[in-house]
Amino acid sequence: MDNLTHSLVGWALAETGLKRLTRKGTAACILAANMPDIDVLFGGAPWPPLAMHRGFTHGLVGGVLLMPPVLAGLLWLLDRWQQWRVGSSLPHWPMRFGWLIALCYLGALTHSLLDLQNVYAVELFSPLSDRWFHTDGLFIISPWLLVICGLGVAIARRRWNTGAHCAGRPALAAIAATIVFVLINIGISRQAYAAVEADAPYARPDRIFASPEPIAFWRRDIVWRQQGAITHGRYDPLRHPTGLVEFSAAQPDYMNDPRVRRAAQSLDRRLQSFLAWSQMPMAQVVQNGGVVKVTFRDARFDAPSLRDRFTVSVSYPVKIRQ
Repeated sequence: MDNLTHSLVGWALAETGLKRLTRKGTAACILAANMPDIDVLFGGAPWPPLAMHRGFTHGLVGGVLLMPPVLAGLLWLLDRWQQWRVGSSLPHWPMRFGWLIALCYLGALTHSLLDLQNVYAVELFSPLSDRWFHTDGLFIISPWLLVICGLGVAIARRRWNTGAHCAGRPALAAIAATIVFVLINIGISRQAYAAVEADAPYARPDRIFASPEPIAFWRRDIVWRQQGAITHGRYDPLRHPTGLVEFSAAQPDYMNDPRVRRAAQSLDRRLQSFLAWSQMPMAQVVQNGGVVKVTFRDARFDAPSLRDRFTVSVSYPVKIRQ
């Protein structure tokens, strides 16, 4: 998910009243909700960081277990420094380090859970396993979540400022609405998976993704792989709840082509990072004289507007028979 959504979810948690459990409570919720994205600073652009992104720092070990205490310690040190500098002007509620750690854990958990919802996927058990997980419950930027959480935060803050009774209820309602919205969308994606098998083209995919649209969240752009071929389709439960409204002809992914397998063994760092990240790789082979060029892309992001951003090419020489 985008960092604005992560921030608003963390902020909404704080505005439920959690921010009053300890000084730096709001900062803990918001910063922890964004903390796993620190992995984009590692490696060189563009593919090495993407290969690690949503890996260790987004998993249950790195992002949820190990990193929150580090953030809590930094916030505690900041609080101590501010107390030394400005003293009594700090908020009147006390610094409770136990609650500070708990809020950092809660914020970090929301990040992994939200990123789990879209087709980019998460290495949830990294470094113990390199398997990627996804639920396809949200588009990577959801205007609906921005509105839900934004309103919850704005109304709750106004109520806190006026001293209203149960001031945190709007934020709590926003969190509850977010959970319901995500669960509904996960259910729609499960229906989309079933539609691929239940109606034409009666496929039996070995890998499938169903990406929600940003505004019409109930619609799904589906891509699946079966027997080395890639097919795209569209699902709309309002038009055809048990089948696809359209689908393309299957196209070979060419990943078993000997020329592609040779290219995939290249020591090129960008290519190896791309293949580690790609969930549904496909290839195009062009031979010009004694040079073979293999272009790899990911079928999840094969739309014309995205294709050039999600490709890596490798060339190697071959002998020409006389």
